[in-house]
Amino acid sequence: MIGFYNLENLYDTEDDLSKDDNEFLPKSDKRYTPAIYADKLNRLATVIAAMGSLYEPVIKDGPALLGVAEIENKRVLEDLIAQPELAAKKMRIVHFESPDIRGIDVALLYDPKYFKVINAAPIRVMLPGGSKESSATRDILWVHGILDGESVHVYVNHWPSRRGGEAVSAPARMAAATTLRKHLDSLMAKGNKDKYIIMGDLNDDPKDRSITKGLNANGDEWTSDSTSLYNPWVKTHKKGIGTLAYQDAWNLFDQIIISRNWLNKEQQGFAFFKNYIHTQPFMREETGRYKGYPKRTWSGDEYNYGYSDHFPTYLVLLKRVGKPEKSAK
Repeated sequence: MIGFYNLENLYDTEDDLSKDDNEFLPKSDKRYTPAIYADKLNRLATVIAAMGSLYEPVIKDGPALLGVAEIENKRVLEDLIAQPELAAKKMRIVHFESPDIRGIDVALLYDPKYFKVINAAPIRVMLPGGSKESSATRDILWVHGILDGESVHVYVNHWPSRRGGEAVSAPARMAAATTLRKHLDSLMAKGNKDKYIIMGDLNDDPKDRSITKGLNANGDEWTSDSTSLYNPWVKTHKKGIGTLAYQDAWNLFDQIIISRNWLNKEQQGFAFFKNYIHTQPFMREETGRYKGYPKRTWSGDEYNYGYSDHFPTYLVLLKRVGKPEKSAK
């Protein structure tokens, strides 16, 4: 199983003068105390530990790879994976500081039983003028490794938000998409059999141009365009299902997109099986105007005893065991 989760402002409680973290300090309006921080860590760990539980006992160990967004630094991830629900997995971290003005980054958590890192680097996204208030956004994280014997490249993303308006900010997300696609094309041009995973909070839906044109990703399993990527969330989004809600409408920003060599179910390596949005009743608002929405961490400046304003997503990958039997003549 490979997954992605936007952890919604997972900050520590210490003042870092190199970034704008003033909103998440003990003396801020949110009164972000160590007790609240500890509670949030425990709640996030509970969600992550339960991911894939619909497929027990097929999925025994939770996510082999988990991309995360909206984390302040490596320390908060160290505290997260040390939670009792996750500690036994002994997950490891790939993280780089990004130039985002709020100081939030992306990272990859991985289970060393299944994944070995070969190389990793941040990819800088240059924003076009006028597309965002800030000239800097989150870097894209690229990680190359071996997933149970297969060479896999993972890109973890948190593309520029829609703040200021969807249309005005769209060029910023297109810049992120084309930057990633250029890097991916440079690797694909080598002609190897490596597999590719693009995951993250893309701040766009599967139908938007940054994904359909910038990434060249679609939901067609049988397309003749071998350079295109497969997006299993197209059908999900058409059903009106999403990972976050805004003004009584659902968006599906949290996507995991894959190269087409994951689709051959007869191969000896891993093949794509199914995609899921992980949600359980305790992760949703139970009453009020936002009933059914993700139970977010904050309601204004009041602690909401929630988890995240996004639901996590994941893909189930299966591997053939042994060779298929030949039919009798």
